[in-house]
Amino acid sequence: MSRIGKRPIQIPNKVEIAVDGQQVSVKGPKGQLSRVLPAEVIVELDGETVSVKRRDESRVARQRHGLSRTLVANMVEGVSQGFQKRLQIQGVGYRAQVQGRNLILNVGYSKPVEINPPEGINVQVENNTEVIVSGIDKEVVGNTAAKIRDVRPPEPYKGKGIRYAGEQVRRKAGKAGKK
Repeated sequence: MSRIGKRPIQIPNKVEIAVDGQQVSVKGPKGQLSRVLPAEVIVELDGETVSVKRRDESRVARQRHGLSRTLVANMVEGVSQGFQKRLQIQGVGYRAQVQGRNLILNVGYSKPVEINPPEGINVQVENNTEVIVSGIDKEVVGNTAAKIRDVRPPEPYKGKGIRYAGEQVRRKAGKAGKK
């Protein structure tokens, strides 16, 4: 039995959940999300909690049980609190700025890189070197942060580039000096 899948999800105040077959809709103070869950799971609404159960004991049903429960839990957390990813920019002359909704990155290329975030994603810049990506959908927030990091991933010799806050970059020794 899936340890994650059998845990019930607590519904916070001001959050409404509607289940229509495999379609689960969650509405809260920050917005609204909906998702179609796999046919191998059943979503049951029990007053203040939501539980996700399997239709049978097949391998596919067991695989999707914990995933479906986590997806519903992330939707509930997203509409009530939201999600946030922090990125740090390191390097001489590297900086970021927000222009309208777009993020402009100056990270050592001949021209600035412009990133247009998807709908529902908010991008902020602090101190020209910290980028904060926030939104209600955890998957879209993570994908947007990964796309920003892919513009200039941290390199192992000097550590320059864009990294997640708290990410440890393994450093390598450079070339030995001439003798």
